[in-house]
Amino acid sequence: MSTTLDAMLVRTTGTCGGRIRIEGTRITVHRIATLYKQGQTAEDILQTYPHLTLGQIYTALAYFHENRQEVEATFAEDDAEFEKLKNQNGER
Repeated sequence: MSTTLDAMLVRTTGTCGGRIRIEGTRITVHRIATLYKQGQTAEDILQTYPHLTLGQIYTALAYFHENRQEVEATFAEDDAEFEKLKNQNGER
């Protein structure tokens, strides 16, 4: 039985901040992309998350590469929010 790639990823309002994630898990494409950008291979990521399959990891990586601007924009939003909170906490 084959699985379509688009069935491996889902986006659910209220789960993982509405970010796209691997179906049946709370592992987001954002998380997989972060590890990948840190130099980890799909096999390295599998060691970190052994409950995933290589197919799931490669699907998340394919989504990242095909939607890089969107994913990179979420990285920038997260960084801006972090800096905002850090500055607020530093003022106390």
